[in-house]
Amino acid sequence: MKTIKITGVPEHFNFPWLKLIEEQPLADAGYTMEWKDESKGSGAMNKALREEETDIAIVLTESFIKDKTEGNPGKIIGYHVLSPLNWGIHVPAKSPVKTIHDLQNAPFLISRYGSGSHLMTYLLAKKNNWSPQTLQFDVVGNMDGALEAFADHQPKGFLWEKFTTKPLVDAGHFRRIDEIPTPWPCFVIVAHEKLIKEQPHILPKLLSALYAESKTLKANTQLPTLLSKAYHLQETDIIEWLAQTTWSTKPEVEKATLEKTMAILKELGLIDTEVPVESLVATEMVQLV
Repeated sequence: MKTIKITGVPEHFNFPWLKLIEEQPLADAGYTMEWKDESKGSGAMNKALREEETDIAIVLTESFIKDKTEGNPGKIIGYHVLSPLNWGIHVPAKSPVKTIHDLQNAPFLISRYGSGSHLMTYLLAKKNNWSPQTLQFDVVGNMDGALEAFADHQPKGFLWEKFTTKPLVDAGHFRRIDEIPTPWPCFVIVAHEKLIKEQPHILPKLLSALYAESKTLKANTQLPTLLSKAYHLQETDIIEWLAQTTWSTKPEVEKATLEKTMAILKELGLIDTEVPVESLVATEMVQLV
């Protein structure tokens, strides 16, 4: 039995993957799928791909594209989530911060450089006409690190998916002062080029099983309850999240969307050059449309 190592954030977005791991639909073909939670996000998953610690990672689109232009050995084999990610902009609940403008000269907490929490801060700066050269960052690893860094109640910003942080907002640790959505589909499925070259026949079967699972779950009337229990989130929050979330259900990637994403990243100064979309995508696995 061959093992396919898959890595993703421990968040509600990845529930279809967890169900897939439970079912092991590739067992008859001689493959077992192994899941690993990565609380430190996309920057850590890009590192895992580079160091061959994972075969597949479910990575934020912007984070992967930046890392790919810098030598990441992975390629997109499909989307996982087609809808934008709504990033909450958080501050310590007891800090004096009232508006976004109060954060202009404050440090932003990030999981690591190259992560979504890092890159989206540049989009926030552009939206508010701040100079990107003035941005300050403190690396905290994950939400637990942010919680610890917020303990001094000083003005600081932290961008993270707003439903994931909702329990900390409800508990009075974080205060969400605004939010900013990604102008692109939020999660891509990235496979290491070694897996693509050595096991090309199994990836379409894996994707087919995933997309069938996502479609089945979306139609399940008990899904809000399942997600609420699995991720310790309020069912009302899950219902709101599901209303604005679209899991991908077919192996297609829009070329224009990736080109637009690269153009925005270049405009923000986060990548030096735009590359051919074909270098980002395993075109033998996914259809460019």
